[in-house]
Amino acid sequence: MNRLQVGDQVPEFLSKDQDGTIIKLSDYQGQKLVVFFYPRANTPGCTAEACNLRDNYSKLKAAGYELLGVSEDTGKKQSNFKNKYDLPFPLLADEDHTVIDTFGVWGPKKFMGKKFDGLHRTTFLLDEDGVVEKVIDKVKTKAHAEQILN
Repeated sequence: MNRLQVGDQVPEFLSKDQDGTIIKLSDYQGQKLVVFFYPRANTPGCTAEACNLRDNYSKLKAAGYELLGVSEDTGKKQSNFKNKYDLPFPLLADEDHTVIDTFGVWGPKKFMGKKFDGLHRTTFLLDEDGVVEKVIDKVKTKAHAEQILN
């Protein structure tokens, strides 16, 4: 896993959101961007994280941030997740791992004693030029907006 670090320029990427719309990093040129990776839509931790960001969306926007959620879920699953919880930001259906591999957030994990490869819950804060300003790898799902804003 070769994860992007603070100071790295994020390479251009493109992926489809929950509606099949193509989203590119360059769409956010000139804006601060939060890119948060979560393992699976509609699971307890991912739901808590997404809803915390939703509930604090106005504070994040006031701080100048756009948000982009990413998982390897299908567009249909992302669309259901977004609609079910009324999420105000796009969710990328990164089934081919284009964005996941760009950021380097796929790798070995351990859960209940089992080892497997999976998506690491990680958040990247990018500046207006697409440079990583902060990496949050110990995400507090119920207080994630605070981690971003502090």
